[in-house]
Amino acid sequence: MNRACSAGEEKKLETTAVLLNGPRELAVDQLTLNAPGPNDLVVDILHSGISTGTEKLFWTGEMPPFPGMGYPLVPGYEAVGEVVEAAPDSGYRPGDHVFVPGANCYDGAFGLFGGAASRLVTAPDRVTRIDAGHGAQGALLALAATARHTMAGLNKSMPELIIGHGVLGRLLARLTVAAGAPAPTVWEIDPSRRSGAQGYAVIAPEDDTRSDYMSVYDASGSADILNMLMRCIGKGGEIVLAGFYKEPISFAFPPAFMKEARFRVAAEWTHDDLAATRALVESGTLSLDGLITHRAPATDAPAAYEQAFNDPTCLKMILNWKDAA
Repeated sequence: MNRACSAGEEKKLETTAVLLNGPRELAVDQLTLNAPGPNDLVVDILHSGISTGTEKLFWTGEMPPFPGMGYPLVPGYEAVGEVVEAAPDSGYRPGDHVFVPGANCYDGAFGLFGGAASRLVTAPDRVTRIDAGHGAQGALLALAATARHTMAGLNKSMPELIIGHGVLGRLLARLTVAAGAPAPTVWEIDPSRRSGAQGYAVIAPEDDTRSDYMSVYDASGSADILNMLMRCIGKGGEIVLAGFYKEPISFAFPPAFMKEARFRVAAEWTHDDLAATRALVESGTLSLDGLITHRAPATDAPAAYEQAFNDPTCLKMILNWKDAA
């Protein structure tokens, strides 16, 4: 990789980034990037998404202790951009469009997520090549891969009931329908989020009288819902915790005992999940349409984060980084 040097020293790379200095202390600031290694990529970010799950917990200060966390923090693990510098043996070249699940490349700031920046440095095995035609929708691949990871693999059942009709809940439902399984039922407590279903029903929890669901996926992130779910599962039914929970998980034991309930925790997606999900999207099997509801210039990030976290009509907020550097 060739870069301009001054007085024999390598020029430092700068970036514009979203910076969480502490709970609810969010700004857009300039940061210095760590120098790229011999095999690293330099990527100019075009779009990044705001997570209303894990990122919100950092924003509010409610995130439980987690490896690599701390302030100041660059958030963002849903980003797409263009490679601008690449080593010959990296497998990439300038002009390639890639999905970037964050980066830890900042001088003086934690990069536990690290994707919300105009430019970043990352190892080539961290990114995934994507079609430039995806545009901002490419940033949704992380959530789509999360949904796929939750469902795919041995001894896993397709969801019959999904809790929450946010982006993750919608992706779980779309993947179920795309797999040819019976259409799931989705519970959503907010009437403004009950629209947009594609081949499945979305209803209020109180309108559901079933008590024999054998596979329930919770995408709400609410630890309070477990006792309600005990009443709707069949004997031996499984509850899959697909969200991220800030509070300890607890439930009344007698109903779980009577139902012989089973629990499964879904971890983060793998690179194989991302590759499989990308193939589903590119083949037209999985649609990402209708999931991005709001967009904002990255320079307006403080207001965009507030809206993403507090406006129930905002399914996914995308920051546009093209003119933020």
